[in-house]
Amino acid sequence: MNKFKKLIKTNKICYTIYSSLLRAILNFWKLFIKVDEKIVLFNCFGGKKFDDSPRVIYNYIISNEKYKNYKLYWAFDDINKYELPKGEKLKNNSIKYFYIALKAKYWITNSSVERGIKFKNKKTIYINTWHGSTIKYIEKDQKDKKFEFNVSKPDILLAQSNYDVGIFSQAFELPKEKIVMSGLPRNDEIAKQITIQEKEKIKQKLNIPIDKKVILYVPTYREFDNEKKENYIKPPIDINKWEKTLKNDYVLLFRIHYETEKILGLSFNNFLVNVSEYETINDLLKIADILISDYSSIIFDYSILERPIFSFAYDYEKYMELRGCYIDITKELPNGICKTEDELLERVINCDYEEEVIKTRRFKQKYIEKCGNSSNYIDSIIK
Repeated sequence: MNKFKKLIKTNKICYTIYSSLLRAILNFWKLFIKVDEKIVLFNCFGGKKFDDSPRVIYNYIISNEKYKNYKLYWAFDDINKYELPKGEKLKNNSIKYFYIALKAKYWITNSSVERGIKFKNKKTIYINTWHGSTIKYIEKDQKDKKFEFNVSKPDILLAQSNYDVGIFSQAFELPKEKIVMSGLPRNDEIAKQITIQEKEKIKQKLNIPIDKKVILYVPTYREFDNEKKENYIKPPIDINKWEKTLKNDYVLLFRIHYETEKILGLSFNNFLVNVSEYETINDLLKIADILISDYSSIIFDYSILERPIFSFAYDYEKYMELRGCYIDITKELPNGICKTEDELLERVINCDYEEEVIKTRRFKQKYIEKCGNSSNYIDSIIK
């Protein structure tokens, strides 16, 4: 099944045949299905996660009495992976999934609902929270995009800055009036005061020492290294060197991008902890004293906390050539970039925390214009 999915995603002829046949079936079926005003369909990263802004909106809905009569559905690749406090789980690509998608008045996602097939009902309101402000080129702007999936455009796309509005309008070919600067619901929680007790509780849940500082390393996806292979990441890291340098003071948490299937070249232990399957990324942001990333949108989110940020851009030239970025990260990111692990480790161990906080605060002031209570915006949409 995974091989079939990859073939559909990477082969234009196979995708065209598959999508045309299924779209014809769904559009015929749509003639006989009436939209239900009380159905909301959620997914996150296409069904891979139960997290991010869709989950925040979902939690807001189930805690609000005015929505008690709504029927809520979550679509997952693996319906056994997560438990819902309320609502029903759907298996992606199942007959019931497409039936509910056609019947739902509201779609709420941070990526896509249509599985690469354009079939949205005209009466359905499609709300896309996206998954953060973006550094790297996305959608229409991507350099290496082999072909475009024929899918519906969002009726509403959420953003947290004018920077977002400009990029999203261009990349999604979407009128700016459809992009709402409400902030991103996923960032509501980290915009609030985080207590020491809350941090300690998360550390205990992760089974990491309370007295150790935390470095969170979140590299992004590199699709150009994964053609016709399993999606993997293999950062140029000598983890023994990292452990020897940092273990007295730090624990290193490692979280891969949701599209990545394998981690190569790393062995995990009490110092290096794999948190890729940890359910809620905001917990990890809350306890992280330092963020290491590269070209990921998580840099914008973490900047809300005003803590040190380092970019380990070990493949900078290659990434700029094959993917590209909207901003000059060597100048715009709080600490520029590090191309080697030695340079990165030196900056971490010699980090002037207060100075780095000031740099991050400047970045935040430039790129985060709206933050906090963003999930309330849903009240203006769902009636």
